[in-house]
Amino acid sequence: MVVDKPEGPRSIALVGPYSSGKTTLLEAILHICGETDRKGSIKAGTTCGDSSREARERQMGVEVNAGHINYLGDDFYLLDCPGSIEFFQETENALKGVDAAVVVCEPDEAKVLTLTPLLKSLQEKKLPTFIFVNKMDKARGSVHELFNSLQAVTERALVLRQVPIFKDNIISGYVDLASERAYVYKEGEASRIIDLPPEMAEEEGTSRFAMLEKLADFDDHLMEELLEDIKPEREEIYALLQNDLREGLVTPVFLGSAENDSGVRRLLKALRHEVPEASLAAARAGVGASSGAPVAQILKTYMSAQGGKLSLARIWSGPVRDGETFDAGRIGGIFRLQGAKSEKRDSAGAGEIVAFGRLDQARTGDILAVDSTTHLPEEELLIPVYSVSLFPEKREDEVKLSAVLAKIVEEDNSLRVEHRQDTQELLLWGQGEIHLNVAIDRMRSKYGLNVRARRPKVAYKEAIRKAATQHARYKKQSGGHGQFGDVHIEIKPLPRGSGFNFEEKIVGGSVPRQYIPAVEHGVREYLAEGPLGFPVVDVAVTLFDGQFHSVDSSENSFRSAARLAMSEGMPKCDPVLLEPIYKVEIAMPSEHTSRVNSIVSGRRGQILGFDARSGWDGWDVLLAMIPESEVHDLIIDLRSATLGLGTYRGEFDHLQELTGQGADKVLQSRT
Repeated sequence: MVVDKPEGPRSIALVGPYSSGKTTLLEAILHICGETDRKGSIKAGTTCGDSSREARERQMGVEVNAGHINYLGDDFYLLDCPGSIEFFQETENALKGVDAAVVVCEPDEAKVLTLTPLLKSLQEKKLPTFIFVNKMDKARGSVHELFNSLQAVTERALVLRQVPIFKDNIISGYVDLASERAYVYKEGEASRIIDLPPEMAEEEGTSRFAMLEKLADFDDHLMEELLEDIKPEREEIYALLQNDLREGLVTPVFLGSAENDSGVRRLLKALRHEVPEASLAAARAGVGASSGAPVAQILKTYMSAQGGKLSLARIWSGPVRDGETFDAGRIGGIFRLQGAKSEKRDSAGAGEIVAFGRLDQARTGDILAVDSTTHLPEEELLIPVYSVSLFPEKREDEVKLSAVLAKIVEEDNSLRVEHRQDTQELLLWGQGEIHLNVAIDRMRSKYGLNVRARRPKVAYKEAIRKAATQHARYKKQSGGHGQFGDVHIEIKPLPRGSGFNFEEKIVGGSVPRQYIPAVEHGVREYLAEGPLGFPVVDVAVTLFDGQFHSVDSSENSFRSAARLAMSEGMPKCDPVLLEPIYKVEIAMPSEHTSRVNSIVSGRRGQILGFDARSGWDGWDVLLAMIPESEVHDLIIDLRSATLGLGTYRGEFDHLQELTGQGADKVLQSRT
């Protein structure tokens, strides 16, 4: 079996949980490949990745950063993706345009569960995946136990490619199970080949056979060789590893320490030989075989403080030249990015990842062609789970706020802006508290807009429990024509969810027809804020009698009379506060379900039941009714109780009476 090395530029996403070492791995790769004179430091703020001000202040990734290398004559484009779950949309966007992903994780069994959503996403996308177990110099447990824990959180077959060599209980090197060669680490240098330590012979043999058994599950010829005790050729093993990775059947697992450059070169060699060509990723994106016409996909949008826009794009078919006109606009510059640095290019070819300037009509996710633009379906975006109410520190900045939010949302498409009519607020929605704080910081640092954020108001309503009739007369004389309006109304409660109903039963013209709409208008004006201070719902008002004056009556006087009647009559109707109740669906690992039950109960939630999460082994879904006032920061408690894995989706379901201390507290907060 012959191994054909893939050709052409390829792209790799570095993904994994927060603090696993993705940016450190990127720095090691850039340094090894001669792109940097020395490795950058996260603490010193000198890394190529995490180059934005917001990332360096927090020492964590908050957006995708692009880099590129040439390794042994092959071009690779690297996308360093954020690790925090709050910025997972950035990772999801980037994964649409890469040929493979390297999942960076720590050698800690307690943290393995946090890989589940990421590995699930990679499997659903059928994206070739490698696992790089980082920080092996700090490992204390068994590699084989860690491997078994990793296998438990993914349906793909894992293939352990290396076993560590220990010296004085510290990992000093590794045995490559495919080549059967042993290496000793040299800090900052390439590992050196050594003879296989005699004490490693049995473990190496057992581990290698386990690797071959995994590969044999997908190849009958290898299975026959193993059954007949025939040692397979090395080239056959490499060919199977390459093919099974391409088909998404296996995920190879490598070991190393990015901080010490240990195992990084071996990972690079695997990427060079096993990551498939860009045509496979193009087919996944729905582009298909190259026709030669320029086709590209936007993976990330960057906005500068001056309003300039850069669209990071994977070129599926090319070349694309500066000045090229897509359906979404004309390119105003092509740039190859290395973190915050950019290199201007005249053109870029198929497989490359570059940034296009001034494509104002293009948005993240779009597939661009000369004669069409395919937009990313909205349902592919993550559902927002946390919000704040925004208002500018200076009143004159209200118009500017809308313009700045439009740019912020274009740069980060997991943000949402909502103009909430019920509470007259401007809400910014996102994936968590840190996520929204980063967006607010960008408003200040990029656009000089200072905004304040506060907890959104709850859309409380009020209703009535009993009926009442009320007579009111509005009379005013101030010289010349006066004002006179006289109404008799009946106020009645309606079933919950009925809304508002107005009717008239005037007999004998006691209120002329032309004034009846004014009466309804006055009633509606009052209902915007009832006796408890909230909008009134589920009420019926009937106008059944009144009086008018041939000279002094007017629409305004009858509107005022109606408002007066409502203000005097509504307190007699036993008003009651209504709070909105949300139907919430919570997903979490089964081992944390009891904690989530306690969280829901502690937030006055009513648990409706739970079931196994479809397609997620070892996960549950809980259904509950929870008051809106308790949903605001629910995501914070969920993540705290579930290693950051719990999430939810919710929607308004109904209004429910709120009485007692709960109602008193709400009413007191308005005074």
